[in-house]
Amino acid sequence: MRPPHHLLLGLLLLLCLHAPPRPTAAADTVSPGNGLAGTAARLVSNNSKFALGFFKVDSESPNTYLGIWFHRVPKLTPLWSANGDSPVVDPASPELAISGDGNLVILDRATRSVVWSTRANATTSRTVAVLLDDGNLVLRSAFNASDVFWQSFDHPTDTLFAGAKIGWSKRTGLNRRLVSRKNSVDQAPGLYSLELDLNGVGHLLWNSTVEYWSSGSWNGNYFGLAPEMIGAVMPSFKFVNNEEEAYFIYTLHNDTAIVHTAIDVSGRGLVGIWLDSLQDWLVNYRQPVAQCDVHATCGPFTVCNDAAHETCSCMRGFSVRSPMDWDLGDRTDGCMRNTPLGCAGEGNRTGLGDRFYPVPSVTLPYGPEKVQAATGEGDCEQACLGNCSCTAYSFGGGICSVWRGKLYNVKQQSGASSDGNGVVLYIRLATAEVAGVETKKSGRISTGVAVGASAAAAILMIILGLMVWRRRGKWFDSKLGNAQGGIGIIAFRYVDLQRATKNFSEKLGGGSFGSVFKGYLNDSVTLAVKRLDGAHQGEKQFRAEVNSVGIIQHINLVKLIGFCCEGDKRLLVYEYMPNHSLDVHLFKADEAVLDWNVRYQIAIGVARGLAYLHTSCRDCIIHCDIKPENILLDVSFVPKIADFGMAKVLGREFSHAMTTMRGTIGYLAPEWIGGTVVTSKVDVYSYGMVLFEIISGRRNSCPEYFKDGDYSTFFPMQAARKLLTGEIGSLLDAKLHGDVNLKEVERICKVACWCIQENELARPTMAEVVQVLEGLSELDMPPLPRLLNAVTGGSPTSLRH
Repeated sequence: MRPPHHLLLGLLLLLCLHAPPRPTAAADTVSPGNGLAGTAARLVSNNSKFALGFFKVDSESPNTYLGIWFHRVPKLTPLWSANGDSPVVDPASPELAISGDGNLVILDRATRSVVWSTRANATTSRTVAVLLDDGNLVLRSAFNASDVFWQSFDHPTDTLFAGAKIGWSKRTGLNRRLVSRKNSVDQAPGLYSLELDLNGVGHLLWNSTVEYWSSGSWNGNYFGLAPEMIGAVMPSFKFVNNEEEAYFIYTLHNDTAIVHTAIDVSGRGLVGIWLDSLQDWLVNYRQPVAQCDVHATCGPFTVCNDAAHETCSCMRGFSVRSPMDWDLGDRTDGCMRNTPLGCAGEGNRTGLGDRFYPVPSVTLPYGPEKVQAATGEGDCEQACLGNCSCTAYSFGGGICSVWRGKLYNVKQQSGASSDGNGVVLYIRLATAEVAGVETKKSGRISTGVAVGASAAAAILMIILGLMVWRRRGKWFDSKLGNAQGGIGIIAFRYVDLQRATKNFSEKLGGGSFGSVFKGYLNDSVTLAVKRLDGAHQGEKQFRAEVNSVGIIQHINLVKLIGFCCEGDKRLLVYEYMPNHSLDVHLFKADEAVLDWNVRYQIAIGVARGLAYLHTSCRDCIIHCDIKPENILLDVSFVPKIADFGMAKVLGREFSHAMTTMRGTIGYLAPEWIGGTVVTSKVDVYSYGMVLFEIISGRRNSCPEYFKDGDYSTFFPMQAARKLLTGEIGSLLDAKLHGDVNLKEVERICKVACWCIQENELARPTMAEVVQVLEGLSELDMPPLPRLLNAVTGGSPTSLRH
């Protein structure tokens, strides 16, 4: 009996893999009288994975640093630096040596002065420094390897090495934490840090004081707010908390893997893997996901916009303070005023020297002060104008807020992401910066033209909300508005969803992650409530769905109305699809038969939805599990792609992702099985498999068609061969009784055959698929997919068509 085709594909792909090269011997030790001088000399760990030496990040920079990097990665990526805040400056030449007291030091060779030292309390002057196989630089006794006086793992910079600890020594008070670099060239410490507290919760901090991201508590397997740590190919994670220490550590299953875990200059945590095929780093994990969620990421007097080409921009009346630093990723200084304010002091309450300029639809800056005495907008304006240190104000909900000094964390809100924080901020400017010396009132009028439509929509939503509130009671706590992360969906209470679904009594369907129930919001609105099961996978799917489908809208994507997140309860609320999923109509004999025209429109609709996910969203979203069960049909049989629990979100700067295998056997692209990086073309492959099932009305891999292990009847390959011989009429679902458009059948069959090519580069994009199915472009006759042809018993000569 022949094994299933997906296993044969995996075997063929595995045979193509090469064993990693064997390490070569290299010097890994600095000893008394045997140091390193200049940028040419270096230490290399015994396994050849890490190198230590002097380096310059930029050839035009005069600064030289001592650091550790990956030896076999051609793109210099500093993992640790000793003297980030005290570089050796040209024309001085550095030397690494063992000093007379046994410490490891960096010397200025011209003056013999000490630039940096380990400052260890060594009990002997006979010491050596060794670069270990895990990248740890240790200063130890020359005679006893276990007698370690100092190690770089205790003094990390911006990178967490596999096997290194992040956390506290309760005995000594040592805090091992990651600190960002100042910019992409300067290795001096920056303002962002990643720290672990004594309770085992990770925090990203600005200036060691302001937290802007938390990992959640350790639950024994992963941090509560980072369930993506779970997976078969993920590293092994461990958290230790005892009388001596509280620390987190991870280890790789494959020591030869080149993995970079760090905090970048812009304040985001990242995990990347080096890909030889791309000769570049593939960053496949970032936290926070949105750059604008990093505190003060753009510096003062700026507006952050994740949807814009340039994330950071200066406010009106301000210019970049240091363009050179800005270009290197260091926006600490942000922007400065073009024209000084005309304020004459605390006694100036006329405001003749300054004006206010409206910045609409933004989240308000960090650190507001409430002015209780200001009961109206005019009072609020005067309260700010009468104080020379006041730089902005906002009035909303009967509350006057003012800001003194620098303004941080102003974020531009778009229509899809604005929430209750999307208000107008009035920034203080010199009169010369406000065109036409306009008053605040006229500024509001001109602004109103731009935001009037949004305001009208907001008023309508408020009215509808009040109607629901009066009829059903308070559906969700208004305080949860901010917890939605600005994605414009409703945070429901569990008790309300329990009532809406009649205690989850009417089950619509289910899967490996949970069950879907029918619910009623009121007499006219029907819902589908998805209750996720399992502490690990349920949480992971919940986050994936909210982070992907929660921030997008398209006629061919199911609409996420809201969610519930209370304790360990995770529920998702979707629009209800009365015609259920596509598989019900294709594969169940007791259902009404979908005519050809409906099937063809379903194929086009799904293609449009996928094209939108891949190319039209802010980020590229790979669905990763396209199959008939995840294609829902509304009352008019318009298809809507659903179930984003396995979706992978990629930033537009990345075209590939390294992730755990996900999806459903029978729809999996070969690259999943080979363990290589994946692209949006995995969805194209799955879509092609679905097209074959739309044509035939049966499962491609239904066991009843494979007698005695004979896979020659595998439908996609039958279709590919009959397309070449012009026999497509015999492929059709018998329930259609030949009532089809044969030109459309041939077109859809061509598309399907191109979509399942084993080489992803040969597959069309979903945007190209839409063009073909709509008759706007044509495809050449596709070749037979080589691996599927071989697995299903086809002859090599058949590939020559």
